[in-house]
Amino acid sequence: MEILTRIKEQGLILDGGMGSMLIDRGLGGGEAPETWNLTRPDILREIHGAYFKAGADLATANTFGATAMKLKKMGVTRDMADINRAGVALARAAAGSGQYVAGDMGSLGEMLEPMGPVSVDGAEACFRDQAEILEDAGVDLFFIETVFDLNLGLAAVRAVRSVSSRPVFCSLTFKETPKGFFTIFGNNVRDSMKALVDAGASGVGANCSMGSDTMVELAARIRDSVDVPVMIQPNAGLPQITGDNQKAVYPEEDLFFAGNIRKIKDLGIEIVGGCCGTTPATIREVKKII
Repeated sequence: MEILTRIKEQGLILDGGMGSMLIDRGLGGGEAPETWNLTRPDILREIHGAYFKAGADLATANTFGATAMKLKKMGVTRDMADINRAGVALARAAAGSGQYVAGDMGSLGEMLEPMGPVSVDGAEACFRDQAEILEDAGVDLFFIETVFDLNLGLAAVRAVRSVSSRPVFCSLTFKETPKGFFTIFGNNVRDSMKALVDAGASGVGANCSMGSDTMVELAARIRDSVDVPVMIQPNAGLPQITGDNQKAVYPEEDLFFAGNIRKIKDLGIEIVGGCCGTTPATIREVKKII
């Protein structure tokens, strides 16, 4: 079955957090997690395999910050094409029949003008370079995620659309305010989702920045905004720093998280998974409950 048809008819369960999983396995502060595709491929194979075994239908390749701009900012000297191709290959090696791999995009490490140094054209060109590599590596679809600036998301969608006809989903991060949900740049839910669809997104959604209970209400707002498939990935609660200031802990228990994902699915949301603080154990409970 073609993946977009499956999404519309059956939905998908995504994997959970990658960054928080790598931190638990020793990823250091200031270290680009995408470099582990080359230096610690065993860890990536283990994580992807654990998510698939737990019930995920799709693995998100470890390529979120693997744009040339972000890697340079992180001091990475390894070739960005090698990092992206390895990320896709490791996820693909863990996938079985009926399981998919998404090329993950979203971070440039810099903000757009006038808040930062990057022009819209420059961002689009940078994303296009990454998208071309991911397309050539054979991803099944593209995820543009954890985007807090709508204009950056639009640039990324246009970039993917310029090199690929595969499905592309774009997921923004929102904050809850007394007046509703907005990005940190003041973008509201309805206008943001419609703009992304108009730019060519196959589906839209939200991830990160909030726990699963708050995400239920945001998911309802997104579902009411568009007719395309919606993707929702909450955190396992808001991070709490341990007493020694060494580690972020996410407080939501797996059953609590899964119960809220059930509520989100009942809204008609097609694609659900986890973000920061979620693990294969979390996805296992999600699989059971939905």
